[in-house]
Amino acid sequence: MRMVDIITKKRDGFALNPEEIRFFIEGYVSGSILDYQASALTMAIYFRDMTDLEIAELTRAMVNSGDTVDLSAIDGIKVDKHSTGGVGDTTTLVLAPLVASIGVPVAKMSGRGLGFTGGTIDKLESIPGFSVEMSSDQFVKRVNRDHIAVIGQTGDLVPADKKLYALRDVSGSVESIPLIASSIMSKKIAAGADAIVLEVTCGDGAFMKNEKDAIRLAETMVQIGRHVGRKTSAVITDMSQPLGFAIGNALEVKEAIDTLQGKGPSDLEELVYELGSRMVTLAGKAPNLDDARKQLEQALKQGLAFAKFKQFIENQGGDPSVADHPEQLPQADFQIELPAKVSGVVAALKADQIGLAAMLLGAGRSTKDDTINYGTGIVLHKKVGDSVVKGESLLTIHSDSKQVDQVVRKLYQNITIAERADRPKLIHQIIN
Repeated sequence: MRMVDIITKKRDGFALNPEEIRFFIEGYVSGSILDYQASALTMAIYFRDMTDLEIAELTRAMVNSGDTVDLSAIDGIKVDKHSTGGVGDTTTLVLAPLVASIGVPVAKMSGRGLGFTGGTIDKLESIPGFSVEMSSDQFVKRVNRDHIAVIGQTGDLVPADKKLYALRDVSGSVESIPLIASSIMSKKIAAGADAIVLEVTCGDGAFMKNEKDAIRLAETMVQIGRHVGRKTSAVITDMSQPLGFAIGNALEVKEAIDTLQGKGPSDLEELVYELGSRMVTLAGKAPNLDDARKQLEQALKQGLAFAKFKQFIENQGGDPSVADHPEQLPQADFQIELPAKVSGVVAALKADQIGLAAMLLGAGRSTKDDTINYGTGIVLHKKVGDSVVKGESLLTIHSDSKQVDQVVRKLYQNITIAERADRPKLIHQIIN
């Protein structure tokens, strides 16, 4: 078998068979297939697409390229949740303890962020003492005992994805849906999940800018799940404006604490219930989505989710008292208000640009070696559809410097106030 024949076959629009896909992945990981050949194939895939079966075989080959996590020692059906990302994405911080509080095992493998704000681990590490370092045995014991633990991603998980992602990033094929879908699903499958709930975001602050592409990606990932024997469900959500109000690591932890106490933003709470209901149902803890949602609402109302959050923090070396005293979380030196220049209704909050403004404050990384400033970020006071009076604060900038002129300019350029505006729909579509 020759790599040039595989490239030519895909270039001419034909489907690759499982042996050809395995040959490519195994050869690229081992180094016998070179970057320029892999780049040629990924570009051919970009233009010629792949069938559902091809994508499933590609995902399977990527999973088998390295270590896989065995969660069989954990009791029950393990359901993982993955988001394609966005701005103010606090969901996991609320969702994990809420779902765990009704007995669904949450064995979460998370990573650090690159971009607008930190990843789930960065946010959790803004809590004094919190650590994701633990042995596999400790991880399993904690999930079996308390139904929740979060660990960092292992370096040997899906090495094919690491190589392919780096290559796509510099060769113009990042936007290929077959390659995006196989990248996401290979990591979820290798991490040991029995079932997967996906949140596919669309809009300014998402990787998928329009709903059509988001639907294609969601459908592709659900089909991968079906082909490899994982129950998979996808929820397509709006990311034209930031989710919730907080953008920044410690600020998002505080917002998660508020939400677990029933005082959080309505859009964040609604999304948590939507995703959580699917996790609970797939885990076999409820006969249908309505019953699952009632269980989650009750757990939140009775304080079970908040108590589980504190237990989770303490189990992983963090100070659980921050849940009752969030003022102990890292804080920026200055809080600067951004007043509205005119009266009207907020018509647009461009999520990606507001996220970049938060990154300029230190809340995110522009390169993987950057250090995050946990206390900095932005807290919105208005969302799309809200009325505002001239001089009223649109948001608060949390900064360690008074010099925020660049941030202020970027924010004003990307917030629109008009005479009227409709609130965006949070849930666009469900793919089962």
